[in-house]
Amino acid sequence: MRALSSVISQGFGKFASHKFEPWFQKFINRSYVKLMGLDMSEFRPPESYESLNALFTRHLEVPRPFSQNAKELISPCDALVSECGSLEGDYALQIKGMRYSVSELLSDEITPEHKERLKDGQFINFYLSPKDYHRYHMPCDLKINRAVHIPGKLYPVNMPALNNISNLFIENERVVIEAETTQGDLLYMVLVGALNVGKMRVSFEPRLVTNDADAYKRPYEFSDLHLKKGDDFGCFEMGSTIVMITEKERLNLHVKAGESVKFAQTIAEFV
Repeated sequence: MRALSSVISQGFGKFASHKFEPWFQKFINRSYVKLMGLDMSEFRPPESYESLNALFTRHLEVPRPFSQNAKELISPCDALVSECGSLEGDYALQIKGMRYSVSELLSDEITPEHKERLKDGQFINFYLSPKDYHRYHMPCDLKINRAVHIPGKLYPVNMPALNNISNLFIENERVVIEAETTQGDLLYMVLVGALNVGKMRVSFEPRLVTNDADAYKRPYEFSDLHLKKGDDFGCFEMGSTIVMITEKERLNLHVKAGESVKFAQTIAEFV
């Protein structure tokens, strides 16, 4: 039986995707913006979106400038850095006092050799709240080697849940993206689903469909897929979390836990 959280999320997704009569849709959109305190200064007016989901997944109207220095890593999203720092062997912090295994997070679809390269590496957890810009972008130039869809539960990933549900990121549905920097280092981005996240979209792999009752763990392989820093590669249909993991001592972090960041902001520098 599907988890109740998945059923709730699918129901909310249907509501959010429905195109109501224009007058009512305007009311829904304006109410959501006011309730959540969305800053719409970089986007179209809320009443111009044909569904609540279109508002959630809105594109920037004016591109944000970012550093063209290849050594600088930019934030892939607008988010709160819920935790960051160095791994202790295979373990990262979900939140202070709550650890999770990176090996379990990535699943057995990632080779033991690659997991070994991540030991004592570095990580950043980005939490996107419902009021945030929901699209995600490449933090640097990357060669994408594979994406693994791992079905799971859809627990909330807000701060109370992070403090109370152990192995939350491992329990939840997720998409693991394995990439390689121009220097040949491994970099993983893990998109973590959450309650009311109807879908996680990955633009370079349209066959990957999340929050689907018939889904099963599945890897997708790529032989020559290169994306540039700042490229838009998909979105959450509501807020959720991105976990970024790199090899040991590859980054000088410019952010700390509890700090809010914006897509295009420099958050680290390769050493």
